[in-house]
Amino acid sequence: MKIVLVHNSYQEPGGEDVVFEQERQLLKEHGHRVVAYIRSNHEIKNLSAIDQIALAKRAVWASDTHREFSRLLEIEQPDLAHIHNTLLVISPSIYSACHERGTPVVQTLHNFRLLCPAATFHRNGKVCEECVEQGLWRSVCHGCYRNSRRETAAVALMLYWHRRTGTWQESVTRYIALTEFSRAKFVAAGFPEDRIVVKPHFVAPDPCPQETAGEYALFVGRLCPEKGVATLLRAWEQVRARVPLRIVGDGPEREKLEEDVKRSGLAGVAFLGHLSRRDTIAAAKSARFMVVPTLWYETFGMVVIEAFACGKPVICSRLGPMSELVEDGRTGLHFAPGNSSDLAQKIDWALEHPAEMAEMGRAARKEFETRYTAERNYSLLMEVYEQTVSSYV
Repeated sequence: MKIVLVHNSYQEPGGEDVVFEQERQLLKEHGHRVVAYIRSNHEIKNLSAIDQIALAKRAVWASDTHREFSRLLEIEQPDLAHIHNTLLVISPSIYSACHERGTPVVQTLHNFRLLCPAATFHRNGKVCEECVEQGLWRSVCHGCYRNSRRETAAVALMLYWHRRTGTWQESVTRYIALTEFSRAKFVAAGFPEDRIVVKPHFVAPDPCPQETAGEYALFVGRLCPEKGVATLLRAWEQVRARVPLRIVGDGPEREKLEEDVKRSGLAGVAFLGHLSRRDTIAAAKSARFMVVPTLWYETFGMVVIEAFACGKPVICSRLGPMSELVEDGRTGLHFAPGNSSDLAQKIDWALEHPAEMAEMGRAARKEFETRYTAERNYSLLMEVYEQTVSSYV
C-alpha cells in the first residue's frame, strides 16, 4: 500500500508524536510506501499580533494547507490517508482535500479533542463532560483550552463548524479508538458506531522483562494536575513501609510538587525529570511496580503497556480506560480515583505481598505478548486499512 501519514505536533513533545513515529516505522519495515505530511505548532511561536488573531480562522480552515495537501494527493495518489492530528497549523481543511480527491481517510482518536476543546474531559481537578452534555459554549465560559477564553473559542468554533458541515460524518472513512471506553464515549456523542474500530498502541522494540524484584515504586508522566501526582504524594505520607519512589517526567507542577515533598519531610522521593525513552524503560525494569494515579479519562495508557512489557504490575485509578487495561488482582491493583488513603492501602498490600505481585507481573507480561506487540498491532492496523479501502465509495 501507499499511505500518507499526517501529523501536527504540539509545541511540547508528547505521546502522539511517539505513536506516529512508531507506526510510520512499522509500515516501512513491512514494505509499504509511506509519505509523511508533518507540521508543527512551533511554526506559530514567532507570529505577529495580527497573525496570532488570524489563528482562529486557521484553526477552522487553512487554505494554504488545503492547496498543498491537494497537490500532494494529486502527485502521490495514495491508497489512503491516515490522520493523527490536525491542530493547529494543518487544520481540518485536509479532510476536504481527501474528499475532493477520492482518498479514503483513517483518523486515530488520540484524545477527546473532537468532543472537548481541552481534549481531556478534565477541569478543576475532576472529570468534566459539560461540552457533550450542554454544548461547546461551556468550554469558552471556562477557558478550558490553554486557560484562555479566546483560544478556547477558536477551538470550539472549529469543532462547531465541522460538525455543522458534516466533516466528521462524511469525510472520515474509519476512526481508530484506542480502547472500548474511548469508543463508547465517541459513539454516545453521535459519531458513527459502525465506523469506529478499536486498535490499541504497542511497545517496540520489546524491552524484555526483568524477573528480579525491583527496588522502588515508579511514576512516569507529565507533571500536571490531571495526572494525579499530588494524590500519589499524599498517599506516600500514609504508606507504612518505607520504599523509594521515583518520579519520571516534567511539567508545570514540578516545582510545587518538589516543594510539597520538602515541606512534608518525605524521604526517598526523587524527581528524575524528563528521561529518554531508553532510560525510562530502564527505570521501569528496575521498579517493583508502576503507579498511575490519573484523575482524567486517559484515552490510552502507554506507561501501562510499557510496564507490562517489562513484566511489572500497575497500581492505577479505577477510572476510564485504566480499569480496562489493568485487570484488578491479575495484572495490577485498582484504587478509587483521587483517594490517597485507598491508594496508600493498595501500595501497602503490594509491598506486603511480593509473591502475589510477582505473579501479577508475569500476567502483565503475558498480556503484553498477547495484545501489545508490534506484530499484533501491525495485523490490526492492516485490517483497518483493508476495510477502509474496500468500503470506500
